Formats: sequence, C-alpha cells, structure tokens
Amino acid sequence: MSGSSESNDAEVPTAASPVPSTRLTGRLPTTTPAEAAAIVPETATLLVSGFGGVGYPKLVPEAIAAGDQRELTVVSGGGVGDEIDRDLVESGDMVRRYPFVPNETVRDAVNAGAVAFHDRHISRLADEVRFGGLRAGTDGPTVAIVEAVAVGSDWLIPSTSVGHSPAYVETADHLIVEVNRAQPLELGRVHDIYLRQAPPHRGPIPLDDPLDTIGGPAIRFDPERLEAVVETDRPDDPYEFREAGDTERAIADNLCRFLQAELERNPLLAERVNLQFGVGSLGNALMGGLSDVDFGDREVSYVGEVVQDGLLDMLDGGQLSGASATSLALSADGQARLFDDVERYAADVILRPADISNAPALIDRFGVVGINSAVEVDLYGNVNATHIRGTRVVNGIGGGGDFARNSRLGIITLPSTAVDGDVSRIVPLTPHVDHTEHDASVVVTERGVADLRGRSPRERAEAVTAIADPAFREDLERYRQRAASSGGNTPHDLESAFDWTR
Repeated sequence: MSGSSESNDAEVPTAASPVPSTRLTGRLPTTTPAEAAAIVPETATLLVSGFGGVGYPKLVPEAIAAGDQRELTVVSGGGVGDEIDRDLVESGDMVRRYPFVPNETVRDAVNAGAVAFHDRHISRLADEVRFGGLRAGTDGPTVAIVEAVAVGSDWLIPSTSVGHSPAYVETADHLIVEVNRAQPLELGRVHDIYLRQAPPHRGPIPLDDPLDTIGGPAIRFDPERLEAVVETDRPDDPYEFREAGDTERAIADNLCRFLQAELERNPLLAERVNLQFGVGSLGNALMGGLSDVDFGDREVSYVGEVVQDGLLDMLDGGQLSGASATSLALSADGQARLFDDVERYAADVILRPADISNAPALIDRFGVVGINSAVEVDLYGNVNATHIRGTRVVNGIGGGGDFARNSRLGIITLPSTAVDGDVSRIVPLTPHVDHTEHDASVVVTERGVADLRGRSPRERAEAVTAIADPAFREDLERYRQRAASSGGNTPHDLESAFDWTR
C-alpha cells in the first residue's frame, strides 16, 4: 500500500467551507480493492455505509466476495446495493444481517435460514452498534467500509447518504474508505454531521427548527484506524420508481382530501406542517399528489429519512420550505437534477445521521405527520409492515416504527388488495405486528379513509372494514359478527382468524 496526496493535510471541511479542493488530502493508505479486502478478518462485523440503496461501498465488498470465504455479520444503515446483499450472500461470506433485506437474494437466504436476520428500528441502531447492543454473531473485530466523496487523514465527507456512518466510523476497529469520483464533491454542502454524546451525559439535540444545521460536512475519525483508501468511479444504481397507477392515484386523492380537512380542524397544523413519507414508489406517488392540497400560508417541510424525486418536484414547485433526511434515494433523472445543481438544492436539503433524522424526540418536537405503507392492516389497526403470511420477511421495519410511534399523527397507506385483487390486505388479525393498534391513527386505501382516533376496538373494526375492497367486505362483516358473538373488548374468532373468507 502507498500514501499519496499533494494537498495540505490541515484542510478540514467546515460548515463555512464545506467543499474540499480535492478528493484526497494528505498522505493516505491508498490501495486496490483486493488489498483492502484482505484487511477484513475471517470472522468480523462489517459496518457499511448506505441508506435507501445509495451511498454504499461497492468495490471492496465485491472484492471480499471474490476472495477466501469468511463469516461476516453485515450491518448497514438501511438498504444497500447488490455488491453487498447479493454478492456476499452468493459467495457464502454473509452469515448474519442487520437491519434490512432489500433484495430477493438476501431475502431468500434469510427466509431459508441460511442468513440470520435481526430487524431493528433505525433510530436505535447507531447506539446499539456503539454500545454493544447487537450481541449475537458480532464476535471478532469490526471493520467500517464507508463511501465518501473526499477523505483526509482524520476526516471524510459522505456521498449520497449519511445513515449511521458517523457511529460506525467511531466504533470500528478498522476503517476502509471508498472515495467515489462519480459523486460530486459539492455533496459536502448538504451534510450536517452531528454525533451525540453517550448516556448519561447525552443532552437534547440542539435543533429548534427542522431546517437548522448543527454540525458540518465531515465525519472525523482517529487516523490510526484508517487502514485503506480505495478510489472508484462506480455510481449508485438509481432508484426505480413504478409509474403511479389508478390505485396509487386513488390513495393519493383520499390522503389529500383527509389532509385538507385536517388542516382546517387540527390545531397541530395551524402554523406549520412537517411531513414524512415512507421509502418507495407509493411514498413517492403520494408526495406528487400533495400538489392538490392548499396549505395556505403555512410553512411546509419534509422531516424524514429519504429525499425522493417527488420531494424535488415539491421543492422546485415552491411547495416545500426544505427537506431534512439522511439519504438521497433518487432515480437517474433525480440524481442528474440534483448533481447538476447541488448548490441550489443544498439551500433546501439537509442530510443528517439517521439517529438524528429518526430521533423520537425530534419527531415529537416538530409534530411530524408520518405517512408510511404496510403489507396489511387488521380490523383493529395493527399493522404488519414486513412479513408475508406472518413468516416470510420482505424488507425490514426501517424507520416506519420510529415515525408510527412518535408522530403526532401517524397515517398508514396501502392498497386494499394484493396479487391482482386475489388477496385482501385488510384482514381480521395480522399474524405479524410491527406497529400496534396504539400507533396507527389513520388508515388510507384507495377505497377510503379510516380515522381510528378515539374509537373503541369495535368501532375501529367497522371503520377499517369500510375501506376494504368490496369483494372482501362481506366476509369481513361475517367475521366481525362471529367474533362479536364471543364478546370481549377486542372480539376475535380465533378459530377462523386466519381462514376467514368464504
């Protein structure tokens, strides 16, 4: 390995000067992907950057998969790319995964029991890594592999996501940095890095406005732990959003009508509206639908996890004051829009560590309206966001639980059916619960809105049945009648709860 750079090592980017003059600053241990991969022990925990499928290391994980087999626990902030969740699975190197399974390869391995998977709330994961909360399967050294747009001897600037990189860099025994020339240096303008103190000395997060900044663009680290710097020019695989169909547009219309009425009656929204949307095509479509909502003179901001194309549309249309998130999960067109005009967007877009973007205290402080999706919802408002038939995981809870539990108004949106209308996503009793009936305030399908606030369980069941697909309502009504005959505050007919259709 060799170190090389002609720049002044004292040049550390700051909030006042967030864009470094060069990618590599100071004498650095630059090396090849294969040489960097050789640093990873046979048994280790990999802490990889990335969130929403962007900002993750690409060449070093690929080189690990091509080398001698290892037993690795892989921890990311959220979804990452195939170089990690396909190649490391197919090579047999991945034996345990936290906290998300974003593609078919790793999902199949988890559901077959070949890879152990443990789902975690995003807001808690940084602390669990920092303070030893992930006990099982994390023996051996920790190696952080982080993508950056620039690096110095004791600092780096993240690329298209922040995620939990600050905590991973602080915690790791060894640090490998991939410097990606496909990402613009100007991304330093959007980063606001703030690492919280450890309890019991942890104070409040000093944000009084969701669009304030409290840090700078760089993640600092102990230079003794920087083992390798690898250069790459491989871009992120852009997010692919499905075109909104009739169902998505109907859900958006129902949501917008509900929000318009809520603006008139809810004092929480009298002065300002802070919105959060879940990751994915439905969330992106719902953002686009908000152009039909008249917010009056209220300031409207996004306070959530990811910046998607719909948010750029809202920013460009003057509907948003700004967006606070942890990742730029954009399509190819969205990436081009932002990269070509980073300085302008940086005035309105802030990327923070995920334990800040998803912090329960801030979600509560800013009165966030959280809008997330689900696999299914039962008659009483319990939400399954992660498993098919209660057993087969399809993703992970991500930040949905952070916002469902802590938002002042938690909204679940979903189509009323799946599998071309053959399966109802409104069910009597969901066999897997991610968000309990105490967390979901409102459920929206293309069939209507069920406002569950203040309702008894029997009243909730009636409201949820009304927004099911008409093909399944009669069966749901029959189930409710059978359940009611047994009595109870939350009536169930357990003998038919999972086999309730005629």
